[in-house]
Amino acid sequence: AKGEAMKTVEFTLAEKRREIAREVRQREAVYPRLVAGGRLTQQKADRQMAIMRAVLADYEDGDR
Repeated sequence: AKGEAMKTVEFTLAEKRREIAREVRQREAVYPRLVAGGRLTQQKADRQMAIMRAVLADYEDGDR
């Protein structure tokens, strides 16, 4: 109902890391087509991938 607080769902670090890794793989598969089709610039694709890889590295570093 309107005004109710959103229920908080907690996930483990491993679950979050797996999801980030899945997203990186998905983008690696999709971005080349988007760039080739002119729907995404190579510069923007590279930046977004670098950010996602940095986030993934943060989760991997935090697990040690």
